[in-house]
Amino acid sequence: MKPAEAYILKQLEPFRSIMMYLQLVIEKTLPEFELKYKWKLPCYYIGKRPICYINQSKDYVDVGFWHSAHLSKKFDTYLVSENRKIVKSLRYKTLEDIQDDVLVSILKEVKLHKDKSFWK
Repeated sequence: MKPAEAYILKQLEPFRSIMMYLQLVIEKTLPEFELKYKWKLPCYYIGKRPICYINQSKDYVDVGFWHSAHLSKKFDTYLVSENRKIVKSLRYKTLEDIQDDVLVSILKEVKLHKDKSFWK
């Protein structure tokens, strides 16, 4: 088993189910994303470029996006920066919190900016 998948499977519920569902949505939306294990987290890459990561933190699952500086302002109400300079993330405490349309839209937009610097 790959380390990224092992990380997801060792999480307690409800986080394991949330992460497995996010993995499914991400890989269905953009099958060219490759799941790797970097910085002790499941991270999605296109080639050598990191795109997003999935992390269980505190009482939520975080889906962090490095290219957040390039995302449309319409996503600002969904994304959390919490004193981070580059990364913004979506946070989920339950499966019901996940809005597929928002996640898919952000993933597609991030893909458009994959060749740009993390900084704007």
